Amino acid sequence: MADTSPRTGSPAPQDTDLIIIGGGPAGCAAARMAAGVGMRSVLIEPDTLCRNLYRIGALNNVLGGHTSGPALADAITAELKSTELCRLELGRHVIELRAEDDHVTVTLDTGTRLTAPYAVVATGVGPLQPRDVPWITAPGGLTLPPLWQADADDAQGRTLLVLGGDRLLGTFLRAHPDTDTRLLVAHPEADAYKVEEIRDDPRVTLLPVAHLTLYLSEEGAATADVVSQDGVRRTVTADTTYVSIGNAPTAPSGDLVRGADGYCPPVDQHPRIVVAGDLRSARFQRIMTAMGSGSEAALHAYYAARDLSLPS
Repeated sequence: MADTSPRTGSPAPQDTDLIIIGGGPAGCAAARMAAGVGMRSVLIEPDTLCRNLYRIGALNNVLGGHTSGPALADAITAELKSTELCRLELGRHVIELRAEDDHVTVTLDTGTRLTAPYAVVATGVGPLQPRDVPWITAPGGLTLPPLWQADADDAQGRTLLVLGGDRLLGTFLRAHPDTDTRLLVAHPEADAYKVEEIRDDPRVTLLPVAHLTLYLSEEGAATADVVSQDGVRRTVTADTTYVSIGNAPTAPSGDLVRGADGYCPPVDQHPRIVVAGDLRSARFQRIMTAMGSGSEAALHAYYAARDLSLPS
């Protein structure tokens, strides 16, 4: 039964051995590792397991022979659903994480509270929006879909205005090699090195910009007033707009320690909280490093619960 009593200084009844927040590659790897050493876990994910992987059309840097994100996501999901020691809480948001001397408490959007000796936080990152960067002026409160959410039907025969030059552009183009689309990629000077890999794709028009002002019609069509890096002004139009600006860390409120960049360095956290996956740093946003850190996080909790030092 979940703990619904007021928080006190006394030990709370514990619902499981490990709470895992986030169902991406890191969180799923943590659940599998926990089960492998006999720990019960509850994995909480507001969407489907490995939801972002389903939008990655081509993979070339992961073990296991999977060449697409959906194939890898399906394999991970099947393993998690067959993991008896892991209870899945899908469609649930964690609104607060609190750490005490001897346990952690997680509050869900339903009001339910769960307790455990340790928590692994693997909530990853989410896409930056126009309001998050100084080089874009856009309607207030605007939220645009990231490019990885576009599929072949969204792109076929259309012109897409893409804000930002993040490397997922290359992933999108490789995943849809035969799609007849035109990408207008507006990017700041800082993204110049990221767009080198797509520069020669005939479907891409690069727009290095100092500033861009975006206007959207009720139907979603876009008009953008662009000021180039050498001060030349022009207007471009597109059928729709996506973002590829980059990502920002996402984490529940509560007792997580965030750095100046918003990420959550593992070494700065409460002893009962272990951070894994992309949430650790912008430098480690890879599927393979996420899986490795998720597995290590579960082992950290396993050894710590037994007052054993981590193996060197």
